[in-house]
Amino acid sequence: MKREETVDHNIKTAWHAIARMYNQQASKQDITTSIGFVLLNISSKEGTPATKIAPLMGLEARSLTRVLKNMEAKGLIYRRPDEHDKRSVRIFLTGKGKEKKEVSRKTVLKFNEKVRQEIPESDLETFFNVIGEVNRIIEKNNIYE
Repeated sequence: MKREETVDHNIKTAWHAIARMYNQQASKQDITTSIGFVLLNISSKEGTPATKIAPLMGLEARSLTRVLKNMEAKGLIYRRPDEHDKRSVRIFLTGKGKEKKEVSRKTVLKFNEKVRQEIPESDLETFFNVIGEVNRIIEKNNIYE
């Protein structure tokens, strides 16, 4: 089997192309794709518990810590103890963070709109079914048994 015929190669190649495209847009805003995705996962009104963000993005908590520190240094977020659970910390967006979140939201929507204009709905439905099955197979955790 050629590398180009493997499922993982095609998913990785597509993701790298998407990430490159998003990074080009993000760099115009002095942020990264990772920062953009974190911004999209923080509630603009009530903030989001820090412990909830990493799972929403499919990240390990350690990876997120570095991004959050960078975001705080850029003035995009601030942390505050949770009013209901003092052991927990909530992440809130600053005004600048809300602006960058909106830019990130529009960037994602524009990409999805373009894809939906050029790929028939039936093909997208098949794609979503297939990628869902790939995720299900991975989550079963018995691929190599």
